[in-house]
Amino acid sequence: MDVLSDVLVAMRTGSPTAVRTSSHAPWGVRFHQGEAAGCHVVLAGNCWVISHHHEPLALGVGDVLFTPHGHGYALVDQPGSPIVDFEPRPDDATPLDKMRIGGTGAVTELMCAYYMFDPSRPHPLLADLPAIVHVPARAGQHPSLRSAVELLGTELLDPRPGTEAAIPALIDMLLLYVLRAWLAEQPGDAAGWATALRDPAITTTLRQMHRHPEKPWTVEDLAAVAGLSRAAFAKRFTTIIGRPPLAYLTWWRMTTAARLLRESDASLRTVATRCGYGSEYAFGKAFKRAYDVAPGHYRTVGR
Repeated sequence: MDVLSDVLVAMRTGSPTAVRTSSHAPWGVRFHQGEAAGCHVVLAGNCWVISHHHEPLALGVGDVLFTPHGHGYALVDQPGSPIVDFEPRPDDATPLDKMRIGGTGAVTELMCAYYMFDPSRPHPLLADLPAIVHVPARAGQHPSLRSAVELLGTELLDPRPGTEAAIPALIDMLLLYVLRAWLAEQPGDAAGWATALRDPAITTTLRQMHRHPEKPWTVEDLAAVAGLSRAAFAKRFTTIIGRPPLAYLTWWRMTTAARLLRESDASLRTVATRCGYGSEYAFGKAFKRAYDVAPGHYRTVGR
């Protein structure tokens, strides 16, 4: 897997959901702060995004909105319209699908997807994203994103055999293409992960760390993979990624371990070995330092 795919797989928890909604003006809905990242696509009509973290933003047909940090925000047909709170029940899998709000005016149709990330280990790539990612509809721009929107919208409009399996995969595609679109629009001198994923030396090194966290990597080994001197690699990696190579490697090992504990029945010894630790004791000590709980306890409460 490539680095961006790894990030999404490791950070995701639970199953993403998506629905289509239809609202008649005047309408407004407030999404409170939480652990879910939201993605909204305007299918018909228009609306506004109201947030404490951004100026009011108008959205038109084809525009895509991604809110990666779970900050509170509201969607309204226009600023000043009445707003109702979105407060789903815990047992309601697709609560937005049941919402029909507003009056008798112009209709706005949205496709809304929700994606749960692990709040205890946010990836630095997500930390680089602004509170609101807006991908405006432009002719000929981001055709893969438009295709993902169309496929997902079709499955939601006309469920058929296999739809339940298709929707989570299509939401993954939607998020991947949103991130690609945002990364592609960052200037060449941008810092952080926008630069990392365009830097062949850093990307190659990250790919090897992600693919083989069990290896006893040293800075010299990683510099050789990057084709740089030790000093030049360490400085370049730390500047771009925001932490030294071995610190990032430890972070990735612990993130991988948490995902294995949540999603598999692998023994603690197996998890330790796959994450580069020679003993359960050393692994347990490192894991508790990262998560403040022992691996066995995390497995019990983290699922």
